[in-house]
This record gives sequence, structure tokens and C-alpha cells, in this order.
Amino acid sequence: MFRNMLVLIPSERPVRPVVDGSISLADACSAHIAALAIGYEPANIPIAAVVSPATPTIFEEERLRAMERAETAINVFENEVGKTGLAYTCRTMSAIPAEAVAFASAAARLHDLTIVSQPDFERSTFDNDLSTEILFQSGGPVLFMPHTFRGPLSPRRIGICWDGSRLASRALRDAMPLLKNAEAITIATIDDSETIPDEASPERLVQHLARTPLSAKIVKVCAQHSEIQPALLSVAADQRLDLLVMGGYGHSRFQERFLGGVTREMLQSMPLPTLMSH
Repeated sequence: MFRNMLVLIPSERPVRPVVDGSISLADACSAHIAALAIGYEPANIPIAAVVSPATPTIFEEERLRAMERAETAINVFENEVGKTGLAYTCRTMSAIPAEAVAFASAAARLHDLTIVSQPDFERSTFDNDLSTEILFQSGGPVLFMPHTFRGPLSPRRIGICWDGSRLASRALRDAMPLLKNAEAITIATIDDSETIPDEASPERLVQHLARTPLSAKIVKVCAQHSEIQPALLSVAADQRLDLLVMGGYGHSRFQERFLGGVTREMLQSMPLPTLMSH
């Protein structure tokens, strides 16, 4: 099972989805949970302020406001986790965005799973950027919690988005601690045999899981590239899934921080928790 989890508590977005999801999952896994809340300091100060004698005061005021946002967010987590018997740590900090990415990514590399909030691409907040940057820089699985999520997370019915790729395989392996406790596993795949190697076909995946032993069924859907995301969500609704597992794609291997189409669309419209790996 996942024994060490990191949860990034947003300081500029609603905190309940990641708080409720992370605590319930950590409780089910008997895991240690580390909570980190970062208040963002502005990376740019107006030139007029930089040359002002009051510049040090301006920077200090911005830092204090950032810390206040972080502490407000972490308090929600600490109030809830304190009601359980979980082992946990809490940390707050203020940082400019680049420092926040570097710090959070390094912390994520020493945890089995990182839990973040679903980004809201319609709002301008660095909480959105941090969630997606962690996917590409953590080196491990990232669980995105939808902003509509309420209540405990109990992933008993799990869907695997399968296209036979390296990233889908990585996500499958990363999700295995959860799959081993699943009551039902659905392999969702696009019905296009030409794009999936025979040795990594959905049928071969079913055989592979059976050796674990885990039973799974295949659901094939017909969809063009622009229709993949709604097709996967349709499968999730029909199968009453609690969790999706999928590879997190970048725009290209040279520009990994730019999200690929299906990944971005899934993050934009995410009705259920989704575990992604890159």
C-alpha cells in the first residue's frame, strides 16, 4: 500500500476536496500523511515600488499575507486530521512561484503518492500551475481531486484508461496498491486496434492482471481524438467508477509542462478522482 502520502493544500482554492480525500485514503492505507500549504508571493514588484524607500516593507507585507493564506489553509487540514489516529506532519511556507514548484516537486519525490486539487484553468491562481507541474516533476503518481468532491474517498470501482503506451503502463503500476483492493476493475480503451501493440493489448492486460490475481473487464469505445475525454467519462459514469487511472501526457517530450489534449480536457472536466502518472 501507499505508506507515505504528500497532500498539497491549496492556499487560493477550496481546500475541502483534498483534505477529505487525502485523510480518508491515508486512513484506509494506514499511511503517514504530510501536508504542505504554500502561500504565493508575487514574483514581480512594480518598478516604482522597487526604487521606493518603502521597498523592504512592501516585500515583508507580501510575505506575511502569503504566510497567512498558507496557515489558514493548513488549519483546515489539521483540524480534520486531528480527529483521526493518523500520523501526520504539517508545514507552511511562503515562496515565489518558481521556488514553490522546486520545493514541492522535491518533497513529492520522497512520497509514494501526491494528492493535489483539480486545476481550474478559468481562474488565475498559481495553485493551478503547481498541481500540473507536480505531475511532470515529481517522478511519481499524482492523485487529482475534483473541486466538486465531497466525503471520504473509497476507490472500490476503478477504471484503467489503456492505450498500450509507456505512460499508461506507468500509471497502471503506480496504481497497483489501490487496484489490489478494488472490487471491480474496468479497462477502458479506444476501439482502434491499429494503435495498440498486440503485446500490450487490453486482452493481454486482462491476462496480466489475472496472475496478480485481479479480475477485470474490457469496455471498448469508438471515438475520434477530440471525443476521447467525453467517451472515457461516459464509461466512468456507466460503470459507476470511484477512480480513474491514466497516463498524464505532455504536449511533447521537449515541452512536457504543456499538457496534451486529452490530459488537459480531463483536468478541465473531472467528475471523479483521477490518478495520473507521467
